[in-house]
Amino acid sequence: MTMPHVGAVFATIAGVMAILLHSSIHKIEEGHLAVYYRGGALLTSPNGPGYHIMLPFITTYRSVQTTLQTDEIKNVPCGTSGGVMIYFDRIEVVNMLVPSAVVDIVRNYTADYDKTLIFNKIHHELNQFCSVHTLQEVYIELFDIIDENLKTALQKDLNAMAPGLTIQAVRVTKPKIPEAIRRNFELMEAEKTRLLITAQTQKVVEKEAETERKKAIIEAQKVAQVAEIQYKQKVMEKETEKKISEIEDAAFLAREKAKADAEYYTAAKSAEANRLKLTPEYLELMKYQAIAANSKIYFGQDIPNMFVEGTNGPPHQTCSLTYFS
Repeated sequence: MTMPHVGAVFATIAGVMAILLHSSIHKIEEGHLAVYYRGGALLTSPNGPGYHIMLPFITTYRSVQTTLQTDEIKNVPCGTSGGVMIYFDRIEVVNMLVPSAVVDIVRNYTADYDKTLIFNKIHHELNQFCSVHTLQEVYIELFDIIDENLKTALQKDLNAMAPGLTIQAVRVTKPKIPEAIRRNFELMEAEKTRLLITAQTQKVVEKEAETERKKAIIEAQKVAQVAEIQYKQKVMEKETEKKISEIEDAAFLAREKAKADAEYYTAAKSAEANRLKLTPEYLELMKYQAIAANSKIYFGQDIPNMFVEGTNGPPHQTCSLTYFS
């Protein structure tokens, strides 16, 4: 074998080895696990992030995400109980697969497990919901609970069918409805808005009237309280004046009583003194003193008895000289 032939053989061998090495080395990104198939059979030992080597052309791998991911389901048809067909333009399902459940879920539902467990389930649950509700309920009245209902239904089935796959959130866009119906809904919403504005305006007017009424009540209560305070003040003043007058009257009465008692005591003592002093001897003395002070002289037999000693015997003639001043 010539040298050129030997070089060609080595080059061929080197090329084959390079192709085999390139086919056997693979990289797994962070947040993913690699599951391996050998001859179509799933191996039970996944690998984490980094570079790994496998048997080329015999072993294949699939990268499975184990962090939060968002699956989008687009243009989902839905028929309401009234027979109107509507379409949900986009439904987003935020989910996460725990690493310990990767092998079991891939074995049961393949590496494209989300098509079976999420996409198909969303179609089913959404049609179940629409089939028992009217367009009015789906489009307006119950639209805000569709996402929560879908999340609850999905998670309930996943807990039984695929433990380890959890639904974090479901976001549903407003469905597309026939144009004629949409215009009617817009007109209805405009009318509702006008009615709401009217109702709110009425509430504002009622609130203002209620505020004015409360202000009037407060003012009236304030005036009444001031009047009551003033009335109580006047009553207290009158009661004070009455008490002062009663005290003054009591003091005056006490003074007058004391004065009358003093005069009575003086008169009583004076009468007692006079009673003790007006003895017959004293009266006799006073008689003669009065006679002595008289500046008039009476002559005759008819002298008043007050100037003559009284006697029980028959009258007799006497002559007396009496002088009165």
